[in-house]
Amino acid sequence: MKENFGFVRVAAAVPMMRVADCAYNVQIVKEQITEALEEGVEVICFPELTLTGYTSADLFFTQRLQQDTLAGLEQICAFTREKPIIVLVGAPLKVDNNLYNCAFVMTDGEVVGVVPKVNLPNTGEFYEKRWFTSGRAAMQHLAGGLMPRIPTIDLWCGDVPFGPDLLFTTNHYCFGIEICEDLWSPLPPSTQLAIQGAEIIFNLSSSNCVTGKHAFRRQMITQQSARVHCGYVYTSSGVGESSSDIVFSGSTYIAENGDLLEVGDRFQHESTLLISEIDVERLRTDRQRNTNFTKDQHGHYRKVNVAPIEREDGFSEPLHRRFSTTPFLPDAADSVAFSEDAFAIQINGLAHRWEHTGVDTLLLGISGGLDSTLALLVAVGTADLLGYDRKRIVGVTMPGFGTGDRTYHNALRLMELLGITHYEIPISQSVTDHLQAIGHDMNHHDATYENAQARMRTLILMDMANQKNGLVVGTGDMSELALGWTTYCGDHMSMYGINAGVPKTMVQYQVRYAADNLYGEEVAVLLKDILDTPISPELIPSADKESMDQRTEDVVGPYVLHDFFMYYFLRFGFTAEKIAYMASLAFEDLYDEQTIRHWLDVFRRRFFTQQFKRSCLPDGPKVIGISLSPRGDWRMPSDIHPMR
Repeated sequence: MKENFGFVRVAAAVPMMRVADCAYNVQIVKEQITEALEEGVEVICFPELTLTGYTSADLFFTQRLQQDTLAGLEQICAFTREKPIIVLVGAPLKVDNNLYNCAFVMTDGEVVGVVPKVNLPNTGEFYEKRWFTSGRAAMQHLAGGLMPRIPTIDLWCGDVPFGPDLLFTTNHYCFGIEICEDLWSPLPPSTQLAIQGAEIIFNLSSSNCVTGKHAFRRQMITQQSARVHCGYVYTSSGVGESSSDIVFSGSTYIAENGDLLEVGDRFQHESTLLISEIDVERLRTDRQRNTNFTKDQHGHYRKVNVAPIEREDGFSEPLHRRFSTTPFLPDAADSVAFSEDAFAIQINGLAHRWEHTGVDTLLLGISGGLDSTLALLVAVGTADLLGYDRKRIVGVTMPGFGTGDRTYHNALRLMELLGITHYEIPISQSVTDHLQAIGHDMNHHDATYENAQARMRTLILMDMANQKNGLVVGTGDMSELALGWTTYCGDHMSMYGINAGVPKTMVQYQVRYAADNLYGEEVAVLLKDILDTPISPELIPSADKESMDQRTEDVVGPYVLHDFFMYYFLRFGFTAEKIAYMASLAFEDLYDEQTIRHWLDVFRRRFFTQQFKRSCLPDGPKVIGISLSPRGDWRMPSDIHPMR
């Protein structure tokens, strides 16, 4: 059976229905269930009052409509027999002479639970209290909170759990239900349902459409999913509802912990399905890290075991949801705000450290590469913020054995254009003297040969900092720290690691943003050339000064892959198998599975064996949601064996 890796495939259905025509609506529901089965959907959610329509008004009181509703529910229930799907449909139900607006949960020919709506609107165009009784009436106050007054109801299939206090549990996940107005209430039922264990909330709704409501409703759903770390599936009545005074658009949304996975097209004149997958393993990770996310005694909640038929072929592929190849980076719509915030965090962190230490200068090693370029841009922004002369920033380029003409000239030109103090201090002779002193063969280009250059550069910067009453600003980024691609007590060390919270893909993103938005054309052209330069430590001599024979990604692998691995391992603690599966989907047009697994093994080995370098990191600002600081986000023994 195929591994589902915690993904639950869900569907928000909008049937093209007819008001008060139960027989017709039942047929449309069956067709959509069939379509969902073909797509491998595990749970399908229909709108509020699916079988009757929301706008049936006083027809809700008629015996004919009530009888047709029960007959339709029985037909749909029978239709689910021996089918691997859970179906949520809305319908009115009379219980003890009260009429309730309910969600019916069905699977394998059984109704496993019925949830009545709690919060009934009674303003504007909605007068539900004219017809329906709140689900609170099915509960009563006893010691310890609300308890069910009507624990079960008698339906054609026997006694069925009834009440707003129901949690539905399967072998793989737990879900809860709220209905339309419940989400708009001061304390949505989904809040307590999630705290009590529901990982996915389904909302059967019939919310009308007015200008601006779509965006506001979308915001509410994403915020609620983030607030309670849940998946949220919302579906609402479509244009088939009556248009007497209001219009319905068939709004559908699928959200997960603040991320909107899918938004359906509105105003469709045909039945539609919105399908995606909720990752319950991701939700559980966030819940276990949130120590405030604990069950309390507020109310009584009953768990209903749901055992849908298992698919013979296991989890159906491929996934409908897509994964970004750059999960650290924002969507295009949020790009400007993201980059502005990132620069503001780095600049203000460095500004406070500069003021607090009272030093005169900032010192940076400038190589002409990406990391030192971003660090320099931050340093310049810091000087401008504080009103300091940019000449108080000291950039030092230190050409060595492998320095190429392109990076060398870019480093000099960048320092000149940004108006900082700059020095050129070649290191080849001093490193040669040092290597000869320790008896190292100069033709043996090993780690000793390479690391001696990195440590020499750090020695120069540290001594110059003493000389100029300065603070050495580190340039190494978070991706290098994750891989241990840094020389211990070389570029590994500084007095403030300004890029320590920025992964490599984000370094590239920020430099490109600076080129496009922050500087004039001459600086922009130079920054774009730096972006186009292959990433290299330039520690090994090349065939000539124009070529770049030593390329970092040839050795450690593509940074775009490593940042993907790092994000899902650090942020969610996923297994190597799940990360490889997700990467194979995200990078299907770029890397084959064998390549992905090879570099994932490299990431795992390097990440776990290089913790000792991260355990003694200098201070540096946290910029995104995770960091590798041993004082903050990531604490791990230095000698742990690589985990799967």
